[in-house]
Amino acid sequence: MIRKAVQQIMLGTVTRNENETRQTLAAIREAGYDALELNGFMIRKTSMMVRMMTKAAGMPAGRGGSYDWPALLREAGLGAVSVHTDLGSVKRDPDAVLRDAERFETPYAVITGMYRFDYTDPEQVKQLAQDLNESGKILRAGGVQLLYHNHNCEFLKLRDSGERAYDLLLRETDPEAVNFEFDSYWPTEAGVDALAVMRRLGTRMKLWHINDRGTRVKPGPVMTPILKSDSMELGYGNMNLTALAEQAKSAGIDAVILESHKNWAEKSPLKSLQLSARFLQEHF
Repeated sequence: MIRKAVQQIMLGTVTRNENETRQTLAAIREAGYDALELNGFMIRKTSMMVRMMTKAAGMPAGRGGSYDWPALLREAGLGAVSVHTDLGSVKRDPDAVLRDAERFETPYAVITGMYRFDYTDPEQVKQLAQDLNESGKILRAGGVQLLYHNHNCEFLKLRDSGERAYDLLLRETDPEAVNFEFDSYWPTEAGVDALAVMRRLGTRMKLWHINDRGTRVKPGPVMTPILKSDSMELGYGNMNLTALAEQAKSAGIDAVILESHKNWAEKSPLKSLQLSARFLQEHF
């Protein structure tokens, strides 16, 4: 069974205390989701700087670092499909990553991209692939699979070759050590055919981050013929999500994970995930 999950980063504004968190998790379960995908900086205490950075990006982390998340998930009847982390944390303390995975009974740790990193430099990208391979082997020995999650920067072209950084990562990483959580929104935003990338990943795609992309406007005339595209509820944008869903199912993914950005219907992450649940129930 392919599990349907919500990315925890959507929930910072609706998990401000434990009682609200319980209500939010109950609403997620009622909408038909099976699980959350967790963020390391939202399940443990983090610095003010991290909270400020996520808030500035429009996705506040909230204050859930002191909550008993395993108990909250059990109470709501939800599981955990993976834990997001960063490569530096895996390299510094792989045992802590393994403990998180064990605590939440998930087989996946997900690297969510690199900061202050040049994705146009082929040598840096090759080194990243090597670092992922080494970290993946360490985690695999502890029973956890390392996945790499893309944004749009991986679809930059490498200097002097024209190859995309993502293609090099796919080629240079060892399938025994590293696989992928594919986010189809970001290549679409970068002008890349997400379905073609998904087909190239094949069974190396273990988890799918789903989102839609389009334009939210009020009825009536608009000031300009050029509108801004952004995250949308599933089925409300222009991505060919049905074709992507069929490919994801044929690849045998373990979970489909909703992560919409701050452009939520009625400015509410709960309303947004409830609207998106209709598409997920229909296709999964």
